[in-house]
Amino acid sequence: MNFKILGVIVLAFSIFIGKAQQSLIEKPNIIFLMTDQQRWDAIGINNPHIKTPNLDRLAQQGILFKHATCQAPMCTPSRNSMMFGLYPSQLGIRTNGSHALNDTDMPCDPLPEMLRKAGYQTAGFGKTHWGVTAQPMGTRGFETRVVGAKEVGIETGANQYQDDEDPEGLATYRKEVADYGPGEEGVPGYSGISSEVPDNDHRDGYVAKKCLSFLDNELDPSRPLFLYLSFLKPHAGLNVPKRFVDMYDINEIPDTEQPPWSEEPETHLAYIDRTNKFHADRHKAWAEAWSKMTPLKRRQTTLHYYANCSWLDDYFGQVLEKLEKAGRLKNSLIVFTSDHGEMLGERNYRFTKYCLYESSVRVPILLSGSVVPEVLRGTIDKHPTELVDLYPTIAKVAGTKQQLRSPGLDLLSDHKHKGSYCELHESGSPAYMWRTEKWKLILFVDNPLDEANFSTDQIKGELYDLGNDPHEWENLYSNNKCQKIREQLKTELLENLAITFSGFPMRKE
Repeated sequence: MNFKILGVIVLAFSIFIGKAQQSLIEKPNIIFLMTDQQRWDAIGINNPHIKTPNLDRLAQQGILFKHATCQAPMCTPSRNSMMFGLYPSQLGIRTNGSHALNDTDMPCDPLPEMLRKAGYQTAGFGKTHWGVTAQPMGTRGFETRVVGAKEVGIETGANQYQDDEDPEGLATYRKEVADYGPGEEGVPGYSGISSEVPDNDHRDGYVAKKCLSFLDNELDPSRPLFLYLSFLKPHAGLNVPKRFVDMYDINEIPDTEQPPWSEEPETHLAYIDRTNKFHADRHKAWAEAWSKMTPLKRRQTTLHYYANCSWLDDYFGQVLEKLEKAGRLKNSLIVFTSDHGEMLGERNYRFTKYCLYESSVRVPILLSGSVVPEVLRGTIDKHPTELVDLYPTIAKVAGTKQQLRSPGLDLLSDHKHKGSYCELHESGSPAYMWRTEKWKLILFVDNPLDEANFSTDQIKGELYDLGNDPHEWENLYSNNKCQKIREQLKTELLENLAITFSGFPMRKE
């Protein structure tokens, strides 16, 4: 064999490998920060009453999407929708009680698997809430996976659980919230206290500790990083470390405005109350308790919710500081969002989510980091935006392609939605939302599906002028003066559904 030729081949191969490795390293690091049930206005840049300096800094250095919404106002369908870039009904995951997709039945790669295949080191800390599957569920692309408490979801192959590593600490936390009710959302869960549990014994504290340790010891210098950090709060219970409670003055927290009516009018939420005993009973308990409280006592709940957000913001700051020191923010995309909002006592002392009103469906979305064009840094985007937009945005930044025709748009492109879409199936019958910057349309079936007999007589609606009625207290659906805008929004909703659903599950070439 000619050794000179062999040497040339080896040299060429080495150059090829070196360029491939260099190209891989030059891909932006993707830092995905997430919370659970954080209202769109629960960040300081949107609300002067709340203290989130780290998230505010990201917004000042990036883009704040002012009118972003989730695609379902509850955890499981919202998070699956975001992770696959598809609407809940496209996935068949419409409620928290839906069975999740088996690993073998996924329509496309979820976000972490897409990035792993693109050469990223993938590390996931905290909640994903894929749902329950008949078969064991893998980590879906996360090479390092810390779930936290097993009650949040078991993923085969996950590296660490608080149940196994710190059962005593987790037991301390569970003891403090033992009477908080399902999902920690009963009256005690929302009342709010200064927690006596050490930070690291909280489930979020454990996850944050593991994430910070990973950044100190396990970063792969040969690959770009996809870091996913997803906390369980500010979702109730509102038991918060005292130093974050002490950041707030109760006298500066506003009381929650209430509507001019005592009973929910004929809305999709009234239908849920009539047909879902669990939700109706919870609302009755909340209303009975909060209506008897003094304004000062009611503001205590809001204060603890804000303090929860400040606590998580502090963890985000610690993580970003370590990433900065490791040089991982020089070339990066930083994302912050939440899966849905929180009613926080609105509409006659209603808490949690499960409706299509603003405080439930709107979410904060921030894009920051060096990838954001300089001309867009420090800007506010007022176009309709959806959580499903994050998948194509990240795919483009990572240099990979979406596998399916999906409803999402690249948020760093010039393409914009006409409106944003959300769906709700909490009582079996569907409700659909179409929202623009100024208007919101809600269509819902006011009867169980097996009784509706597919008759359009069962379709009812709500229409709100968000500019003049931000609380959504005046339903203009039957107002003849609003007929033109009502029919326009109906047409846009139908167009969105027709185009979206006809494009799936077609794969892109």
